[in-house]
Amino acid sequence: MARIAGVDLPKNKRAEIGLTYIYGIGRTTAKSILKKAGVDVGKHVGELNDEEVAAIRAIIQADYKVEGAMRSEVQMNIKRLMDIGCYRGLRHRKGLPARGQRTRTNARTRKGKRKTVAGKKKAIEKK
Repeated sequence: MARIAGVDLPKNKRAEIGLTYIYGIGRTTAKSILKKAGVDVGKHVGELNDEEVAAIRAIIQADYKVEGAMRSEVQMNIKRLMDIGCYRGLRHRKGLPARGQRTRTNARTRKGKRKTVAGKKKAIEKK
């Protein structure tokens, strides 16, 4: 099992897909890393030898921000938006969608579990 950037990559997946298990690396970045390292994109992670894994690890350390560094950068960006008080920052602060999605229905992922509000009772008219 290959271990890169503190993440165990799955043996049975192709190298291109296996690299996406690392936070901060997507499909396009994974392809470019493998191309730089001179590794076949279709090769499985379990088939990679030590030299290929070392080459991939070296490229990632030199050129890319991944895992902890990437997570902290994203959190700092969100904190900056909240500090300057822009619209996106306010949406993050309130826990609502920040990119224009509707909130009347859906948006449960951001809003959390439903909080039921009781309906108003009708007033009884006296004659």
